[in-house]
Amino acid sequence: MRILILHQFFNTPERGGSLRSYYLGRALLEAGHSVTVITTHNHGTETTEQDEGMAIHYLPVAYRNHFGFFKRILSFSQFVYRIVKKAGQFRQADCCYAISAPLTTGLAAIWIRCRYGIPYYFEVGDLWPEAPIQLGIIRNGLLKKILYRLEASIYERATAVVALSGAIRQNILQRFPSLTVHVVPNMADTDFFKPEPKNAALEKHFGTSGKFVVSYIGTMGLANGLEFVIACAAEAMREQLPVHFLLCGEGARLDTLKKQATDRQLKNIQFIPHQNRDGVRKVLSVTDAVMICYRPMPVLETGSPNKYFDGLAAGKLIVVNTGGWMKDEVEDAPCGIAADPAGPGDFIRKIKPFVGNRAMLADHQQKSRELAERKYARHILGAAFTRIVIKS
Repeated sequence: MRILILHQFFNTPERGGSLRSYYLGRALLEAGHSVTVITTHNHGTETTEQDEGMAIHYLPVAYRNHFGFFKRILSFSQFVYRIVKKAGQFRQADCCYAISAPLTTGLAAIWIRCRYGIPYYFEVGDLWPEAPIQLGIIRNGLLKKILYRLEASIYERATAVVALSGAIRQNILQRFPSLTVHVVPNMADTDFFKPEPKNAALEKHFGTSGKFVVSYIGTMGLANGLEFVIACAAEAMREQLPVHFLLCGEGARLDTLKKQATDRQLKNIQFIPHQNRDGVRKVLSVTDAVMICYRPMPVLETGSPNKYFDGLAAGKLIVVNTGGWMKDEVEDAPCGIAADPAGPGDFIRKIKPFVGNRAMLADHQQKSRELAERKYARHILGAAFTRIVIKS
């Protein structure tokens, strides 16, 4: 089959960031199918690259994590417009796989279906527009109605919807019971990320020698609520607990978080720039626990964040500050702790036993790795995804 993937935020391992769509493309290629990707970059000209047989077309559409709401909407709209202009080159495709966010990518998939008769699957990683509505970003009543109608139109015209978590699937089916909705979670790259002893040279580089390290690796935006991590660092320092926090990534809240840490004179927190996959592995190599942090909102409990699966693959203690399926999973495994997002006290109370008991820490870390291998390994989910798509 000839499969066209539409994803505005497609990444390769060299670029870093989420690699889910890259892994999906590789799984299709390994199964003998042809894969073409249409994505974007921040450069001024269109370019095309080949990645071991996968053709990647980069359209010049600017996007930055610090963009405001309307600037983001403009970027999303430009991506749709450029796909429409570009898609005629791929009219022989057998199937289109459109990935959100943004939701608007579905508009391009609908156009391709209507214009060239190419069926599409639509992937839902975040419930949009529900997430920005709950966050208070979208408040206008008319705009809400328009976006909910757009969401419905995209779902209803798709051959099937692919949800990244069971919670997302449940939400969609409650509103659209006639849809076909599959679940393909994010993937744990158990070949690349592996449990390993802490690297002394990297500990020296990051200044973490002799410390219990909690790392957050990912976007630093409004939804992530990383003020919680700042509060945990302050409480750990007050209690003289040898816990050091590494915050790795970029986003709209980065400067504000740095200022908060400086104003509170927190010596146990460090900010690291966005890293590619090799850089993430280095951060994980000095890490004891991986933090999954969100604002306490129901819609944010449904997600499937990459950092969770990287942490499992690397065999790290998992710390979540949200309810939902991740909380249930880490407590059932057990491979981590769920901290009350209302304040840092619960986090301190629950992390203390692991700081003082390395055997207990190692047991939970081992269960993280076992969960990754059993349920989320890339070859398992890649094969499941391929079986779904080739049915079209």
